[in-house]
Amino acid sequence: MIEDRNYYEIHREEWQTFHQDSIPAITEEELKELTSLNDRLSLEDVKDVYVPLVHMFDIYLQQYRNLQRDKSRFLGRPYEPSPLIIGVTGSVAVGKSTTARVLQNLLKRAYPTKAVELVTTDGFLYPNRILRERNIMDRKGFPESYDMENLVQFLLDVKTGKPNVRFPVYSHRIYDIVPGDYEEVNHPDILIVEGINVLQLPSKQQIYVSDFFDFSIYVDAEEEMIEKWYIERFEMLMDLAIDQPDNYYYNYAIGKREDAIEMARGVWKRVNLKNLREYIYPTITRANLVIHKTTNHFIDELYIKKY
Repeated sequence: MIEDRNYYEIHREEWQTFHQDSIPAITEEELKELTSLNDRLSLEDVKDVYVPLVHMFDIYLQQYRNLQRDKSRFLGRPYEPSPLIIGVTGSVAVGKSTTARVLQNLLKRAYPTKAVELVTTDGFLYPNRILRERNIMDRKGFPESYDMENLVQFLLDVKTGKPNVRFPVYSHRIYDIVPGDYEEVNHPDILIVEGINVLQLPSKQQIYVSDFFDFSIYVDAEEEMIEKWYIERFEMLMDLAIDQPDNYYYNYAIGKREDAIEMARGVWKRVNLKNLREYIYPTITRANLVIHKTTNHFIDELYIKKY
């Protein structure tokens, strides 16, 4: 849990009282589609945690638009709207993808006439070929494994109103960038950027990814919890790959399960835990909001930055 006097600590029981019923409800079936493979999320979680969060975003969005208009009038320039950008970060396997997708879904419901897009920074990882050439395949997910220049340029293009901005596609099935495959965003009103690296400050950079954010979220849990979720997800991915020879997890799925799990535990300790401690968790106090999880991904507390 975060210990910083610059945050309001709000227990779930209090946070859920900020709920309002002005957003169309998500169904159980829709929620299953939004929830990551090994995550846990209920309709009660959506009502108690995420709906109040969307109402808080409404305050930010209205103030953001007013500031843009007032600034344009002051400068005597035409009003050129730019998207509100929200960053979502946290450890591998902590459930940040679910958080990002649920927020996108609810924001679309709250603003049916606005374009709400979601991008993950996985697409800005260097392809495995380049990681091997640089001998950093075992540091995939660490700061040096990302094409930060391309990611910063993408966000600059989106923020400054460039149309049809493309970004690369990453596949967890093949554990690599999909060659020649791109998606695009076109003048979004709200853009959610999700990834483990979005609040990091790489050295010798003039512009950081977080410079483009108007609000940021860190999804947090104790290390032991995240390791448990990581191993659970790995086992589920093996189960899904058992009949898919082209799947990255296939060779683990057809081998001795105990050996595969032991390998995954080693990867967690050698790679993901090291990355969490050295590069991800140190960014937690840069977030505007910290969502804390406990057993079974239950959200028990939230921390809102005061200033």
